[in-house]
Amino acid sequence: MTDLFETTTTSTDYSAKDIEVLEGLEPVRLRPGMYVGGTDDRALHHLVAEVLDNSMDEAVAGHASRIEIQMYADGSVAISDNGRGIPIDPHPKYQDKSALEIILTTLHSGGKFNSKAYETSGGLHGVGVSVVNALSEWLTVEVARDKQIWRQSFSRGKTTSALENVGPTNNRRGTKVTFFPDHEIFGASHNLKPARLYQLAKSKAYLFRGVEIRWQCATELLREGDGVLEKDVFHFPGGLNDYLTTALEKRSRVTEENFHGASPLADEMGRVEWAVSWPEYGDGNIRSYCNTVPTPAGGTHESGIRAALLKGIKAYGELIGNKKAAAITGEDIFINSCSLISVFIKNPQFQGQTKDKLTNAEAAKLVENAIRDHFDHWLSGSPTMANDLLAWALERAEERQRRREEKDVKRKTATNKRKLRLPGKLADCSQDAPDGTEIYIVEGDSAGGSAKQARDRKTQAILPIRGKILNVASATRDKIRANQEIADITLALGCGVGDKYDDDALRYEKIIIMTDADVDGAHIATLLITLFYQEMPELIKNGHLYLAQPPLYRIAQGGKVHYGRDDQHKDELIAREFNGRGKIEISRFKGLGEMPAAQLKETTMNRDKRTLLRVVIPEGARLETSERVNQLMGKKPELRFQFIQENADKVNELDI
Repeated sequence: MTDLFETTTTSTDYSAKDIEVLEGLEPVRLRPGMYVGGTDDRALHHLVAEVLDNSMDEAVAGHASRIEIQMYADGSVAISDNGRGIPIDPHPKYQDKSALEIILTTLHSGGKFNSKAYETSGGLHGVGVSVVNALSEWLTVEVARDKQIWRQSFSRGKTTSALENVGPTNNRRGTKVTFFPDHEIFGASHNLKPARLYQLAKSKAYLFRGVEIRWQCATELLREGDGVLEKDVFHFPGGLNDYLTTALEKRSRVTEENFHGASPLADEMGRVEWAVSWPEYGDGNIRSYCNTVPTPAGGTHESGIRAALLKGIKAYGELIGNKKAAAITGEDIFINSCSLISVFIKNPQFQGQTKDKLTNAEAAKLVENAIRDHFDHWLSGSPTMANDLLAWALERAEERQRRREEKDVKRKTATNKRKLRLPGKLADCSQDAPDGTEIYIVEGDSAGGSAKQARDRKTQAILPIRGKILNVASATRDKIRANQEIADITLALGCGVGDKYDDDALRYEKIIIMTDADVDGAHIATLLITLFYQEMPELIKNGHLYLAQPPLYRIAQGGKVHYGRDDQHKDELIAREFNGRGKIEISRFKGLGEMPAAQLKETTMNRDKRTLLRVVIPEGARLETSERVNQLMGKKPELRFQFIQENADKVNELDI
């Protein structure tokens, strides 16, 4: 075994001649990962982002209004702007070289180390465009200044031509950088992808509403299905809000309007722009930027908006007397949102050269203070949207608590995986596809037997349940998990519950609650609706839940027969449909189980004759619905007593 501490000798001496001094841009080519994060596709496209960011800095500083990006068939790309143009006069420190050559061939050179040339910028270290030069097989720069065009060429970080004046121009200014990434660094299999750069250009235009970005791509590079046009122009006066509205146009949102705006930061430290929306279903998506540079790992600016939203919604909950709001966390209100935040600050500090994360400590408080006041006004200005948002956040908080409890159970209990089986009581339909199918949830085996005889076997399934199911609004998670009736319903529907709900996995298009047309039946229906509201709210929101309307009365005279849903309907039918000749026979059904299958089919299950009530949550009444369910079905009986006292005078008759 080798002794790690044993002194060994080698025949090779180690002396001063072994010390290498890398000059110019050699360090970049030797260790590209230190400058662009690697040599993969992401690093390759980062080259374009570095050049584009320089043009964006000109636009943000107010010196450019137009940027052009052009992809050529050979794989090279050109980025130009109508800004001031890189200086071409001799550098004071290096009189034999122009400022242009210094910037392109020297690390840590540029005009962004102080705020004289740029008040805010994405460049920090002066290595961006020089790194692009070092990692390009060839690169050409054209500068239009003072009605003259200047050009200089480079290859792998070294000059290949002197700066030359190529002629006058009367209608052009700015900088144009054209380069071809070096296959020695990135490999021959890696090429710039139009779809990726197209989206990059589009996102930059959203980030600064004052810029117009023109896109052009060689037709040879276009691929069907990528959504990339040969020519396009990006200009978005609405900024981030335009982007978010477009991105979410096909998704259902909690609030009709996005929370968006722009505000200067305190102490003239910069400004912030934001747009936030909360999707009803699905995952959120948070994107943040600093000085137009994407920060995929987040940072202190994200912490600031998160704190503003959390403190704002909790304060609103306290204002309206909702004590549950205290349990909301940043995960509930922010992580589940679709948010865009863009800050422009002086002297930004990033984690790494690729600028994945903003680390300025002061940015968190500056952003929080700038956004919080706007959020408070937004909530108070629209109580309907604010109530819906609060209810949504409370639902997320309850779901988070449920997930935590389920994890605790999994840690404590070892269970064997078993193959999913449908409940034995389920009389399933024969059609496999959910379109056009429906499941009737009925009370008791007797009613289930009648329904099974009355159904259309191809599209109608029957699931009998035993009496009144558990009230999930007042039960513990353990009791809900242990309840057989709830387990059977969940198993039959196949869509899961809570955050595991999958609407695409729902086995039926309609879920129909069919109970007796009396007080007990109404109570069972209420318990079932509460189950779906708490455990599968998306099922209601997507329009899948219905109530059947079985008759309470059968009214006959001679050969004429009608069915009445309740006393009022019965009286209306007698007055309208029956004359005074002959005896009118009125019979009251004791329950669905007492109704012949033929009558049940005719009155309640025949699609051409039946009446269904769809269960919905009224728009703008999300919080009110949540509070009412908690009041009537929750753990506190005093709330139900209060409801009875407040509404007793509205009841004319009691069916006891």
